[in-house]
Amino acid sequence: MGVRIILILEVGYLRMPDARAWQQDTGTLSLPGLAATHPSLPLTPIPALGSMVGGGCLTAAGLRRSRPGIRWENRHMLPGLADNAHQAFRVQPQNTSTAEGETALLKCELDNPSGIVQWVKDGLLLGPNRDIPRFPRYTMVGEPSKGEYHLQVRDSQLEDDAWYECQVGPSENSSGLISQSVLLTVHIPPKRLLITQYRINSTVTWVAGMEYPLTCQVKDARPPAMIAFIKGGSELTDVSSTVQPGSQDKVFSTEATLRVTPQKSDNGKWLLCSASNAISLIPVVAGFIMNILFPPEPPIIQGYKGSLVKAKDNLKLTCISLNGNPLATLQWLKNGDVISRNWETDDSSQLSRSDLSLSLTAEDNRATVSCQALNQVSPLPLEASVTLHVVFLPEEVKIIGSSSTQENKSLSLSCSTSSSNPPVLLRWWLGWKELNATDVTVSEADHGGRITVSNVTYTARREDNGLPLICEAYSEAVMYAKTATVTVKVQYPPQKIWIDVPPPEKRFRAGTEVKLTCFASGGNPLPRLDWYKETKTVRDGTSSGSSGNIVSKELILTTVPSDNMAVYRCNATGVPRTAALTAYTRLHVQFPPLHVTITVTAKEVRRNQSLTLTCKSGSSNPPSSLVWFKEGKMLNATDLGQRKAEYGGFSTSGKVTLLVSSADHGKWVECHAHSSVLNEGVNTFYQLTILFPPEFSTMQTRLVQVVEKEAVRLPLLVSASPPKITYHWSFLGEVILTEGSPRYHLRNGGSLEIWNVTRADAGKYMIRCENQEGHNETTVVLDVQYSPAIRSIGDPTYVDVGGTAEIVCQADANPAPVGMFQWRWLADLERDLQDLGIELLAEGLVGRLRIQNARRSHAGLYECQVDNAISPAARSSARLVVRYPPEIMKGPGQRKVAAPGDGMSQAALHCHAQGAPNVHFSWAKNGVSLDPNSPRYTMVTEHEGSLHTSILTIANVSAVLDYATFTCTANNDLGTDTLDIQLLSTSRPDPPTGLKVVSVAHNWLALEWTPGFDGGLQQSFRVRYHWPGAPSFLYVDVFPPQSPVFTLTGLQPNTLYNVSVHARNALGESDFADDGAGLAVTTAEREEEPVDGEPKMPITPAPESPALPLPLVGLLGALGGLLLISNLTFLGCLLRRRQAQGVKDDGTQAETRAKVRSGNNYAVSKWLKFGRQPAQLAEYTSEESTSVKGSSAKTSASSVATSQPWFRRGRQAESETDTSFTGPSIPPPWLSSPELHEYEEVLMPRKYEEMGPLYATWHPEESPWISGYADAYLQSAPSLAEYEEIMQSYGPAMDSVEQGELV
Repeated sequence: MGVRIILILEVGYLRMPDARAWQQDTGTLSLPGLAATHPSLPLTPIPALGSMVGGGCLTAAGLRRSRPGIRWENRHMLPGLADNAHQAFRVQPQNTSTAEGETALLKCELDNPSGIVQWVKDGLLLGPNRDIPRFPRYTMVGEPSKGEYHLQVRDSQLEDDAWYECQVGPSENSSGLISQSVLLTVHIPPKRLLITQYRINSTVTWVAGMEYPLTCQVKDARPPAMIAFIKGGSELTDVSSTVQPGSQDKVFSTEATLRVTPQKSDNGKWLLCSASNAISLIPVVAGFIMNILFPPEPPIIQGYKGSLVKAKDNLKLTCISLNGNPLATLQWLKNGDVISRNWETDDSSQLSRSDLSLSLTAEDNRATVSCQALNQVSPLPLEASVTLHVVFLPEEVKIIGSSSTQENKSLSLSCSTSSSNPPVLLRWWLGWKELNATDVTVSEADHGGRITVSNVTYTARREDNGLPLICEAYSEAVMYAKTATVTVKVQYPPQKIWIDVPPPEKRFRAGTEVKLTCFASGGNPLPRLDWYKETKTVRDGTSSGSSGNIVSKELILTTVPSDNMAVYRCNATGVPRTAALTAYTRLHVQFPPLHVTITVTAKEVRRNQSLTLTCKSGSSNPPSSLVWFKEGKMLNATDLGQRKAEYGGFSTSGKVTLLVSSADHGKWVECHAHSSVLNEGVNTFYQLTILFPPEFSTMQTRLVQVVEKEAVRLPLLVSASPPKITYHWSFLGEVILTEGSPRYHLRNGGSLEIWNVTRADAGKYMIRCENQEGHNETTVVLDVQYSPAIRSIGDPTYVDVGGTAEIVCQADANPAPVGMFQWRWLADLERDLQDLGIELLAEGLVGRLRIQNARRSHAGLYECQVDNAISPAARSSARLVVRYPPEIMKGPGQRKVAAPGDGMSQAALHCHAQGAPNVHFSWAKNGVSLDPNSPRYTMVTEHEGSLHTSILTIANVSAVLDYATFTCTANNDLGTDTLDIQLLSTSRPDPPTGLKVVSVAHNWLALEWTPGFDGGLQQSFRVRYHWPGAPSFLYVDVFPPQSPVFTLTGLQPNTLYNVSVHARNALGESDFADDGAGLAVTTAEREEEPVDGEPKMPITPAPESPALPLPLVGLLGALGGLLLISNLTFLGCLLRRRQAQGVKDDGTQAETRAKVRSGNNYAVSKWLKFGRQPAQLAEYTSEESTSVKGSSAKTSASSVATSQPWFRRGRQAESETDTSFTGPSIPPPWLSSPELHEYEEVLMPRKYEEMGPLYATWHPEESPWISGYADAYLQSAPSLAEYEEIMQSYGPAMDSVEQGELV
């Protein structure tokens, strides 16, 4: 029997017993240990079946591999242990080639297979499974029953290129087999071509005739690819190729290079790179289109064959250029200048075309028209040209020379033409008679033309005048004729002249209009007529006319003195250098004196001297007379006679003698020359210049007033001759130097201007004026007025009660008018001083305020105001101190102070007293004076006017040591007063007192009371009311909670109500006011309700006064509405902010201590109103002050809030039998602040039936600040259920306001 050998593999590895057991050279595995243990067993070499599998583990042939940790087992029967047939290869695998991606088959067929068959790839066992693990593309196919174990490789890849063996494991009856090693070769066809210089499938632009390199690459092919270049279907030669290893083993990259020279025939063709190898069925092809640039063909001009063309005809030329890439651009040139760059291309015909249209002119004759074609590869433009031959006629025929001459004189003219082709002929015509030309010439001209010139000369006769002289240009070859014409003008002199003028004996007054007319006949041209006065030509006022061969010229003139006996002449001028014909006349003109002059003999005239004036008139016809005037009065004068003067007139002379004074300086002396015949004359004046020293005017100002610190001018009215005056101002005997002075300035006219005048400038100013004739002087008084100033005032002024006081006010002012003293009491409330029995006196600059029988109400600050109408008015104040002994304020809230006696809290005791002079305080406990140096007691004193405050602060209050009676003693020089203050533990509040009704209507009533001691905690009030027939009392919480006034609404008319009020704090409730007796009040009868159903406000009689204007009422209403809206908005925002601040970050409710009032500092607004008269001590309010926390609270007029009656919506009535409440009334968030709040507008309530819930639901988690009150109150209160809506009232209460009035 055989022996079974078992090999164990751990973790997938074959553990060799001995390294020497593996015979590398023979491929056998020897087992030395086996021979030692079984010496009788023959050891036959086992075929080497071990190999490295895909996981890198050495295994043995025939072993089955499982996961690591699982044992492998191989069963191998040693040779000679079985007698069955041996297994053998029927078909062994052969070398095979396949293409990438195809399926390869390696055949292996066996006879009598009995062992395990598997394939080996490059020494790696693939395993006996037909679906080979980890090689999904490898499969053993065939029928095992037929011994077919073929290896099929699908989708062959390069990694499959390897050596393969088919191995058969040994069996019990046969040894193992190994086939021959065969090679599976995987061929990879070329896949992608790369042309390095250009993008595939693009269009590449080359220039014909230039050489370009081209490189084509094929990567990772097997066997190496063969590359060919194809152009236009033809394969190109001279290709160099190189083969390099590819990116992986067994593959190759091929690169082929070609140098190509494109031709124009290659344009538009493909240049392809083709790659293939032995297994390529279809070559891989890539390429690009060649865009070959080459020049166009020379252009051709069509449309002109060199024949003659006429000017003004249109000639159309066409230029065509064939081929070219790109097609040619064309341009036209004429004589080398570009005339057109328009062209079009025809891609289908491969040509460029340009049309040129010419409107021919003479300049185009012999012109060269060229067409140039070029593109971007043309080295030079290609050109075609033609030369034009243009026939043109002369544009102009003109005659040069004058066609006018005197009779019997020669006339020479020249006729010429402009350039023409061919030249033209010329001939002359006079009228219809042809003249013979003197000479004719033809000369060269521009553009190949000819110019023809013809001259003619003939003798002019009178009958030739006006005939046309014609030069005719003609050409029989082109049937052309054109003429130029001039009119012959033959000159000859005029025949006769005469004038139409007034008769010689006619007399004209100067300024008369006269008409003179001149006539002439005959002559060519017609004669020119000119009028002359003496020898000067007259042009103004002339006008010419003609009729046939008669001309005229009219002269209309306005006579002037110079026309008297002047000669007016008319000349008729004809042909030059011939004598003019002349006619003339004289005029007789009467005129007044032309002018008048006054002359004097003396150069300088001084006052009280004689002055002779001589007057001489200008020429007049007839003679004039002279008259003298001075200031409108005629003077007696001397006549000096007449003499002849210009223009045939006469001059008259006369004189007058005057005795002059300084008053005559600048006055006029007039001389009038008058013609009695013409009733017209002329006059002149002479202004007298009298020399005199300065003289002051009677209007000179003697007094000047000015306000201090302003500028003033001291005016000066002075006259002198000569007018140059030197001014010298002096003040208090000293000369004022104005030059360079900052304050004194000398102005025009000698006025003195003073800047920033002070009262020291007041006084008499002297002015001295000088000129060449002497000097004079006068004075000007300056009165400086200034605003008042108070020199002294009696401050302070002391007086005892019942005495007489006088406050003296000493002022300084200019002016000091009567009534400039005014007195005012500086208090918040304005009052008439005379109503207080105060007497006001004034005398000059002293004012007095006298008070007899002085009272405490007279004490205060008085202001003295002095106003003399020059601002600013002077003000100064003096305090009147009315002395009286101290009086301590002893209201009910002043006698108790509550503080916890826990040894940690502090208490502040406030003692307020009035008195003058200053009050001094001292403190005692149970009659024993306190030590001011004790660390537990701190005393602070404050003085404000007549109000004095002492604050005793007790630190670490102890119930045993400090719950006692403290006595405050106030004293001054006039007396002493005391107050006992009891320090207690915090407790429930005292009952209110003094409950009363302040107003009542049919459905509401207004209540007022005096709050009691609050027990050291913040208190609120609740109103209780009842009417007959009601099952129980109803309750309303007061809002604001601390207000001592309240309006109870929702009542029935004409009904008896019992009303009372009590107080509450965190520790409990007080008894009801007035020992619970209540107040009985009956509502009024129902009145007619307003349309809106709102209750009427109680009407308070008002003093008679004029009604406000409707626009003002509307304005005030609008302002009130805006104020109401702003207040409501502010309260709503404040509520939301306080509610938001009430919740802590962790959402939990924090424990707070009860808010304990630690002092007795209450509002004293009704006890003392600062700046006003003192109020009665009996009128006081409940506690409305802020709490004192560790420091004294200073009370001032600005922080005192007086109580005002309120009308507010109340809470709905609650039944007394309702015992479900669980907590105290909690004030709304905005009232939790210790600060006082003023509510300017309070509304009337609605009916009881119309009111909604007053309080909102309180959620403790939203308002942790309430817990301090709730914890303390829960010890004595039944529940909070009664107040579960407490927080609703304060938000909606303000939002639902509709109308109201401040009571």
